[in-house]
Amino acid sequence: MTEETPGFEEKPDVPSGATPDDAEPQAASEEGAAPAGDASENAGLVAQLDQVRSALGERTADLQRLQAEYQNYRRRVERDRVAVKEIAVANLLSELLPVLDDIGRAQEHGELVGGFKSVADSLETVIAKMGLQQFGKEGEPFDPTIHEALMHSYAPDVTETTCVAILQPGYRIGERTIRPARVAVAEPQPGAQTVKPAEDATEAQDAEAKDNGGNKESGGPDEG
Repeated sequence: MTEETPGFEEKPDVPSGATPDDAEPQAASEEGAAPAGDASENAGLVAQLDQVRSALGERTADLQRLQAEYQNYRRRVERDRVAVKEIAVANLLSELLPVLDDIGRAQEHGELVGGFKSVADSLETVIAKMGLQQFGKEGEPFDPTIHEALMHSYAPDVTETTCVAILQPGYRIGERTIRPARVAVAEPQPGAQTVKPAEDATEAQDAEAKDNGGNKESGGPDEG
């Protein structure tokens, strides 16, 4: 049985050549090093987070740009599709215009009867569904963008260049003109604007002279 030596206490191991007091500053420095390590680790995480956010922003911008380009592509394809359809319909109807001219002449001469009239009515219904519109009327002002003048004359009863006869009607699809209306036009008589006031003045003088003469003839009773 061993006997414990009274008053003996265990002390922490101290490196050789170091006093017990040197152990306390070393422990304190180890405790202070832990917060410094956490701060550097947090700084690294913040830097990585910034990099991730920057990469996410770049990818989001790329996605938005691709989406805008796709929307523009869809609109361009739809616009081209509509244009191609209109061109195809216009080319088809252009080939039918001579037939429509024959139908119009037959109708003017009263020859559009019987089965021929039924066929003509069906054809006009179909082309109307396809958007073909006829234009050109007598008496409307001449417009070089939609009219083609084949005949020219002067007329005293017009004040501007006017379509006086429709030789061939014009056709359009929407805003696209397939064929201009071929017309005969009439212009005002040269000098009509300057001669007319003089004629009016002469007529007014003649009327005044007649009135004065009538007053003299129908005057009151002779004096004396």
